[in-house]
Amino acid sequence: MHRFDRAFRFVLPAAAVAILATVLSVGWFTQPDRFAKGYAPEQPIPFSHELHAGTLRMQCQYCHSGVTKSRSAGIPSPDLCMGCHKVTRTERPAIQKLAQIAASGEPLPWQRVHTLPDHVFFDHRPHVNAGIACQSCHGEVQTMKVITREMGMRMGNCLACHRDPHAVLPPGSKITKGAEHCSACHR
Repeated sequence: MHRFDRAFRFVLPAAAVAILATVLSVGWFTQPDRFAKGYAPEQPIPFSHELHAGTLRMQCQYCHSGVTKSRSAGIPSPDLCMGCHKVTRTERPAIQKLAQIAASGEPLPWQRVHTLPDHVFFDHRPHVNAGIACQSCHGEVQTMKVITREMGMRMGNCLACHRDPHAVLPPGSKITKGAEHCSACHR
């Protein structure tokens, strides 16, 4: 019996480590593209953040008006876009397609770039209201012709910021840490 005790003392921990390493590796390497850094799905209408947020200096909240009022930042409706594009660049095929979608009353089928797994809860409001710039998580969108995910949607990225938020907070902020308990993000 002594021989079996010795074998189990080494075999069981080694097996547990091997199983854990396998599970973590499979989880990492099989993550859907929509959670990975660099994800940039094709959109139904070409839209340049470089032009709108960069050159024209439109504020993020103009198009993503839910960012201070709801969990989700929101995606602009065709009517919002048509506020300018009734008279601007109307000869372009993409704007003509936009006008047709707006006239139909259908929503624009934008493809989400920044998504999280279903088991993760995220609310834009406390982050925006704390003065954290959109670029902290979304990257320098005002320089992007095609919006691309600049930050991987991994728990470690969020926790790193919650543990030391000084780099993203405005000067003089009284906030020293973000929530780190599991139920803050997993509900």
